[in-house]
Amino acid sequence: MAGSAEQRVSGYRERNSTAERALEILGLFDEDHPVISAARVAEQLGTSRSTAYRYVQSLVSSQFLEEAPGGGFRLGLRVLELARVARKAYGLSELALPVMQDLAAATHESVLLTRRVGDLVICLERAESVSHTVRISYERGSALPLNAGASALVLLAWADHQEVRSLLQHTTLRAFTDTTLTDVDALTDRLAHIRRDGFSVTRGEVDHDVLGVAAPIRDDTGTVVAALSVAALASRVPAAREADVVEAVVTSAGAISARLSAITG
Repeated sequence: MAGSAEQRVSGYRERNSTAERALEILGLFDEDHPVISAARVAEQLGTSRSTAYRYVQSLVSSQFLEEAPGGGFRLGLRVLELARVARKAYGLSELALPVMQDLAAATHESVLLTRRVGDLVICLERAESVSHTVRISYERGSALPLNAGASALVLLAWADHQEVRSLLQHTTLRAFTDTTLTDVDALTDRLAHIRRDGFSVTRGEVDHDVLGVAAPIRDDTGTVVAALSVAALASRVPAAREADVVEAVVTSAGAISARLSAITG
């Protein structure tokens, strides 16, 4: 038994050492060194060429590296896939913020970027109007239930129908105001209208006297990954102005989608 334990410890140390070596090799790549040779790997790691080549081949077999056409090795497809995932996870706010700031300046209202996480809607980013401010429930990092507000409805409207119905049936649908929808059938009917329209408009459904206008943000596959919305005092947006705000939000959501597709496509 003691020998078996020693073997397990030895095996762990070997795997740990291999992982560290692999990370060191990947760290050798930069803009000045997009292609590296096994000889350079051996030199940087302080190992023999045969040992360095064994580490490199392990990375090649797992697609973290691949042989470069002119000799040597370059980063492989697996690294590119991870980079794409990382950009999707961390880059949306940075991509959206300039467009959000322009929309806030054009509409003179607050602009929100939201994403659905399970049965919650999370506010990722917020851009404020210089001329107008509105007190709303959405702050950066705050969460709201699915059934209330323009952003939430947009995020549900393009999600899988069966998933949405299951979420609504198993979630406590809170009524924030007298106009908040809490009936599952009524909500699903409304989501169908939103899909047809391409946007959502709500009045006083989360905060009294607050108008919400939201449109979907799509990735390079056309999947809705977030929502862009304007939140304004309803008294500042009469019916005659509502269409202009809707157009501005839809156009801006399209601009963010185009920026996202350019990065992730």
